[in-house]
Amino acid sequence: MMKLSLNTWFEKGMSFDEYRKSMEVNRDELSRVYEKVDFTEEDLQFFANLANEKWRGVVLTADWCGDASFCVPIIQRIGEESNMELKFLIRDENLELMDQYLTNGTARSIPIFVFIDEAGNEQRVWGPRAEKVQEFLQTLLINLPDKDASDFKDKQKEVFGQFKEKVTTDPDMWRVVIESVITRLK
Repeated sequence: MMKLSLNTWFEKGMSFDEYRKSMEVNRDELSRVYEKVDFTEEDLQFFANLANEKWRGVVLTADWCGDASFCVPIIQRIGEESNMELKFLIRDENLELMDQYLTNGTARSIPIFVFIDEAGNEQRVWGPRAEKVQEFLQTLLINLPDKDASDFKDKQKEVFGQFKEKVTTDPDMWRVVIESVITRLK
């Protein structure tokens, strides 16, 4: 089977509005971040310069993903400021592409943002999360009981709830993502 080009994947994707309308789990969180995320003058200057590259983006995501609930709207806004159209693909419906962007060679972690040029050549890849966000999650996970503990599932759900609450409401976490994406796009 021939591997599809990134241009073909881009064409298959949904617009941000289509993706948001399709959401059933994290739409409110995604919309809140989208409406409230703010950029510095320096950010905006970088995005204006980035627009000259004429890049586009293919995004692997899913509604249930906590990281996507705040990374997707931030990077969508970056795309808008950079005149960069993003198209969204649901991870589990697009495993052929997902499996080309595994985290640590094994995990289908999302969101993954593949930035391409006009010819469809990969220029940069970002995701699934900023390093400092990963460090924050690690501090929460330290307190989990062993996986075979009777309360592991409940405690795990609690930790991921705390994580999602923090990352979808804290502008400092959004700033971490913005800085990580800018660093990757430079």
